[in-house]
Amino acid sequence: MKNVREKVFVCEWRIPRKIEFDRKDPLAYHMLVCDDGTQEPIATGRILPTGEISRVAVLMHFRNKDVDKLVLDGLLKVAKELKLTEVFIHSPLDSVEYFRKHHFNVVGTVFMEAGIPRQRMACPIEDVSSAHYYLSH
Repeated sequence: MKNVREKVFVCEWRIPRKIEFDRKDPLAYHMLVCDDGTQEPIATGRILPTGEISRVAVLMHFRNKDVDKLVLDGLLKVAKELKLTEVFIHSPLDSVEYFRKHHFNVVGTVFMEAGIPRQRMACPIEDVSSAHYYLSH
């Protein structure tokens, strides 16, 4: 899990390591997807007991293969097991319209996270389970 996040967020996105690996990691439920052939980790994500989905990372060579959907499906199963009624993300501003098309609603005002302007967006769990989209940091 850490290797995937390190490659995607620390190396590619230049997010400082101390921000990427935060105090929420021990509290989160993590999903790891491995390549069928090599058994190497290729994607990861986490969900907090609060319903926050974050740190969804897919290695570059696998981004056109819908691997993010496997991560999301796993995280949504966890959300249902936790009996959450809603999940939320902190969307980059350029993805807000994309998430709106998939049942996410804007909540609150724009804020900065890891040097990136973001918008909190939330969705009832029954609506998000049928959506198809890409999540990121």
